[in-house]
Amino acid sequence: MQTLWPNSIHFAKRTADPSARTISGSQSGQSLVEVALLTPLLLLLLIGVIEMGRFAYIGILVGNAAKAGAAYASQSLEDASPLLVANVQAAVNNDFQNNLPSAPTLTVQITNSCGCDSGGAITSATCNGTATAGTCPTGSHWVVMASVTCSGTFGALFNFPGMPKSLTISRTANMRVANK
Repeated sequence: MQTLWPNSIHFAKRTADPSARTISGSQSGQSLVEVALLTPLLLLLLIGVIEMGRFAYIGILVGNAAKAGAAYASQSLEDASPLLVANVQAAVNNDFQNNLPSAPTLTVQITNSCGCDSGGAITSATCNGTATAGTCPTGSHWVVMASVTCSGTFGALFNFPGMPKSLTISRTANMRVANK
């Protein structure tokens, strides 16, 4: 009786359904086909992530350049004057091009807002073109805010349908001007 069991198992293996071998044999290239179909989608996704990351990085650099320009303009009332935009432009470009050397120069715009600060409450007032101190009621003091807006247009690395060929990025930084 012992000899029947091994023979019957061996016999069962030999007489297994031949269609099972055919199905498993035809599945050998299935993984290759799946990879071939998904590779273009994964590459498109990767390119999109690279472009979005690059534009986000450039946006951060433009914001930092605007802060550098606002920091320069906030040193004194003379530096905050919209008439002296060339000095602020130089501060912005120095900051921006030190971080991204191949980048184009940014467009810089300076505006001032003025007011009277009375215990933390600022009442808006009209600024003249040079941002010199105006007059405030007794108990309050003159406050000037310099606002520097930087903007630039940046091209994409890859041109694909549905993705912008270029993107204009603009950032604004505000700082209180030191009244000396």
